[in-house]
Amino acid sequence: MPKLPKLPKPPKPMLSVRAALDFLLAAARPVAAIDTVPTLEANGRVLAVAQTSAMNVPARDNTQMDGYAVRARDCASGAAALPVSQRIPAGHVGQPLQPGTAARIFTGALIPDGADAVVMQEQCELADGVVTVRHAPAAGDWIRRAGEDIGSGSVILAAGTRLRSQELGLAASVGLAQLPVRRKLRVAVFFTGDELTMPGEPLAPGAIYNSNRFTLRALLENLGCDISDYGIVPDALDATRGVLRAAAEAHDLIITSGGVSVGEEDHIKPAVEAEGSLNMWQIAVKPGKPLAFGEVKDAFFIGLPGNPVSSFITFLMFVRPFILRLQGVEDLAALAPKAYSLRADFNWPKADRRNEFLRARMNAGGGLDLFPNQGSGVLTSTVWGDGVIDNPPGQTIAAGDSVRFIPFSELLH
Repeated sequence: MPKLPKLPKPPKPMLSVRAALDFLLAAARPVAAIDTVPTLEANGRVLAVAQTSAMNVPARDNTQMDGYAVRARDCASGAAALPVSQRIPAGHVGQPLQPGTAARIFTGALIPDGADAVVMQEQCELADGVVTVRHAPAAGDWIRRAGEDIGSGSVILAAGTRLRSQELGLAASVGLAQLPVRRKLRVAVFFTGDELTMPGEPLAPGAIYNSNRFTLRALLENLGCDISDYGIVPDALDATRGVLRAAAEAHDLIITSGGVSVGEEDHIKPAVEAEGSLNMWQIAVKPGKPLAFGEVKDAFFIGLPGNPVSSFITFLMFVRPFILRLQGVEDLAALAPKAYSLRADFNWPKADRRNEFLRARMNAGGGLDLFPNQGSGVLTSTVWGDGVIDNPPGQTIAAGDSVRFIPFSELLH
């Protein structure tokens, strides 16, 4: 992986959300290695090379519905009686259609030579092998033309596309059995804090369960990363430095949680500065603020806050787009989640100097309700809510105001 560019340290005061995100994305360099994987196994991967169709889709003219293939001029009267000369199911090739006859045809079947229209079966009456066509079709009615969806030689998927079910179906529709994708991102994670305990273990006085380990690992799994979990690291500078060195050996990105403030027991900042470099430190975001970014050897480093909601929100807003960029997503617009202008059904009278991300959910009236406790340790707000309100610095909210709402569905994958 290329080394980080020698970016200047951000000026004070704290970086805005937009400036911090621009800073991260400017530093990101996609992984270079390419894997060729079966199309069936490419879900969530990022396409490394643009894909071109070697065929037309549809390959030949076919019918859009069940009915009768006819010559339009044979049905000009609006009550033509035509003998049914053949039956053409999908997947079968019919015989050329003789003048003055009709062919029973089923959705997806190829239009026989000589036919130039399809009449839907609801407009026909069949009796004793003769169909009465009670409609005067125009040439081309209910026919899918060859190549009307995809033309041979056209690019169907651009490089840098993150592959979803739709893209996989499109690739399969032109016969692509394998796809070249960027290799999976290798991410190391560890968690600092002597107070952290794993669920299932006794909880000593002053201890807390390590919820961030479960949240962050699930978020990384949603993004298709290969994860190495170094577990809980003691609050000690030497221990932190040792894990950083080990993690940097075989990973593209190191993510930590906790220890990024400036207290005596917060060792992430000095450890990263001793083993590599730190390029960014604080962001004007709430919940959040302390978010460290730098490098250790050839690995990128991001240090998240320890408070569970702060860690969750900063991952969604900053780490997710950074990871997508490392994975090779090229369209910067695709890195930004879709936001919607919705009505606030609450009052938020205290403006904050930082950009706030308020946990909220839609109500039956199409407005937004706010979770009553917006504290950075209140994980219930992330379960109760179905998204966040992106509230700019210095902004109060009154009931009836339009606010910018980002659903979690736009952020979790």
